[in-house]
Amino acid sequence: MALTLTDVDRFEAARPRLEAIAYRMLGSASEAEDAAQETYLRWQAADVERIEVPEAWLTKVLTNLCLNQLTSAHARRETYVGQWLPEPLLDGDPMLGPAETAEQRESVSYAVLVLLERLSPNERAVYVLREAFAYSHREIAAILDLSEAASQQIFHRAKKHVAQGRAQAASGGAAGGSLAAIDEAAARRVVEEFLAAATSGETGPLIRLLTSDAIAVGDGGGKVPARASAFGGALAVAKFLRGLFKPAQAKRDLVGGSPDLYATTANGSPAIVAVIDGRVFGIMCLERTREGIVAVRSQVNPDKLERATERWATGDFGTPVLTEAL
Repeated sequence: MALTLTDVDRFEAARPRLEAIAYRMLGSASEAEDAAQETYLRWQAADVERIEVPEAWLTKVLTNLCLNQLTSAHARRETYVGQWLPEPLLDGDPMLGPAETAEQRESVSYAVLVLLERLSPNERAVYVLREAFAYSHREIAAILDLSEAASQQIFHRAKKHVAQGRAQAASGGAAGGSLAAIDEAAARRVVEEFLAAATSGETGPLIRLLTSDAIAVGDGGGKVPARASAFGGALAVAKFLRGLFKPAQAKRDLVGGSPDLYATTANGSPAIVAVIDGRVFGIMCLERTREGIVAVRSQVNPDKLERATERWATGDFGTPVLTEAL
């Protein structure tokens, strides 16, 4: 049956929520958009008049599409070149979804998106629907064809795994608690302090900003050079960052120019955005706790920066903290 304008409008009203759910589940903006569009095609082919609760039906279809995608994604990532990191989203992107509570903010933080990769598809779905979108276990059970008790057990297990991962990755367990919201001014101060240390030519200032077991990881997808594996320890990370921010003609030739570095937030954390001629070349997310910076995660795979570049072209992200950085 052909959709009426009302049917189309109802789906378009739900699309932002659907995309936000899919992004949290898949860690990819482009895949989230594809999942939402495929949901629309299923909606278009359905007998809409017989669907009693359209929002629930759409969520169920989208979630099952994401579960299928996660199953195939795990297989693809076994052959992925280097480290796989989620696609970062810049401050204000509607795909970030709700951010009113600490749980919602943390569920879309870059650190938690990385940890969600360790969960089974069902654990990831239950965690996202419950923690980020406050679905009841009765609703989740209907979406995933589970019992309420099973949904509760899966959520408890998923939340425990995420909490354990946060504690293991944090300095002294400091990151085990909820992330605090950070505004643009605070993010800029963090980035300015970090860049001042990184461009000082010395490791000492960086070591003072990092926790003793800080980690660094980059995702180039085999298209842009990045460390093949994550590494840790304040001294090792400081040495790497000192070299990374040291100007060199070879680096400028490699990336096609000398980037301007901006301070903003990505997925709710302070972030450095490297921009060359209006194109976002890289986003470095700084995971920071009371103890210092516990993780530096850099996304430089161009396939995962297309949405950021589109948003950059239409947004106002202020003036660069550092110009012609390399």
